[in-house]
Amino acid sequence: MRSSFVGLLGGLAFAIVLVYLLIVVNFQSWLDPFIIITALPGALAGTVWILFLTRTTLSVPALSGSIMCMGVATANSILVVSFSRERLTEHGDVARAAQEAGFTRFRPVIMTALAMITGMVPMALGLGEGGEQNAPLGRAVIGGLLFATVATLFFVPTVFRVIHGFLHRHAAPSDPHLESGHTSFESGGSNEQ
Repeated sequence: MRSSFVGLLGGLAFAIVLVYLLIVVNFQSWLDPFIIITALPGALAGTVWILFLTRTTLSVPALSGSIMCMGVATANSILVVSFSRERLTEHGDVARAAQEAGFTRFRPVIMTALAMITGMVPMALGLGEGGEQNAPLGRAVIGGLLFATVATLFFVPTVFRVIHGFLHRHAAPSDPHLESGHTSFESGGSNEQ
């Protein structure tokens, strides 16, 4: 059991690092993927919270559920950050871009999270013969997604606003990327170096 826990905790850490590196390749930036994964501590906190609340012990299915939760939380954060970048490129106002992303992507993020949470409710209840065996997985996913969704809709746009606002304030006025709404450090696709 100890080796299983060590393996799964290592797998969880490896999954986060791998997701980060994959997003770095796709975004061609180190900064925006960091903003995206700031929702993941919320997912882990939600998993711990619901396991404590339901008096469920930490187990292999619970850790598997938290790894599943990482994927959905990351996908939702990508929606928000991608839209924030598009809006920032369009009008150049960091605060407005973050706010618009939070409002515009509210419904898709909620729908994705609710679909996963609703699908996990029967498993989390642990009804029927052997149902208690997989209940920790369902509970971990539900708790993780509840917290991760709040983090995605409120915390991720705030981090985007703070980091990009700091970069815009301290960027050189002659930087040609400022006119297009982002600095060369976080530009994706059109990075001229």
